[in-house]
This record gives sequence, C-alpha cells and structure tokens, in this order.
Amino acid sequence: MTEPTMTIREMCDEFDVTPRTLRFYEAKELLFPLREGQKRLYGKRDRVRLKLILRGKRFGFSLEEIRQLLDLYYMDDSQETQLRETYLLAEKHLADMQAQRAELDDAISELKAQMDWGQARLKQLEKKSGVAG
Repeated sequence: MTEPTMTIREMCDEFDVTPRTLRFYEAKELLFPLREGQKRLYGKRDRVRLKLILRGKRFGFSLEEIRQLLDLYYMDDSQETQLRETYLLAEKHLADMQAQRAELDDAISELKAQMDWGQARLKQLEKKSGVAG
C-alpha cells in the first residue's frame, strides 16, 4: 500500500502557507516532495517536516538551524542528538525572547508614562485656556 500524499494545494490549505513558501522550502532542501511531471506530492515525512519548520520559525530559529536539527533525525541514536541539540538551541532562543520581552515591557512602561504626562499636560493647558477637549 502506498503512503497517502497531499498536493501542494492541500498542503497550503492544511498548514496555511502559500505555494511559494512550499517551493522555497523545497529549494532550500527542507522538503522533498515526490514529483510526477510538474505535480508535487507531499508524503507524511514532508508534512512532519513542514510542521517542525513552521514551529521553528515561530520560535525564531533560522532556516539553517532548522535544517541542521532536521538532519540530526537520521543519526542512529534514537534522536538523542537531535533532542539534545534542539533543547540547547531552544534555551538560547528562549533567553533571547525573554530579553526582547523585557525590553518591550520597559518601552511600553515608558510610553505609558509619557502618554500619562501628555494627557495631564493637555488637561492643564485646556483649563488654562478654558477650552474643553
């Protein structure tokens, strides 16, 4: 029995990506669809890889990092190396994301303080000029 496959359109619908995205990942040798003439057919392996690629991108991993992690799957160690490397990389990205969040939280607080000052100042000016806003 042959493995069930999906067309490029089905993959796009399933994973909310564009055909261009799938072709790009194929060109970057991250996906390996079967080819029947011009038709691309994606098997289970490609579906799993795409899911991992999209998750990695969401977490801020580069395509090269994702490729390296996916390639580790084929080592003959029950994915121990892949899991270890993924964990180490995830720790780094988590630290980066937390630092970015701290910077963003600071910027939000500062902006709110400036807006509060601006609002208070506008009220002062309105009272002074007798204009209601």
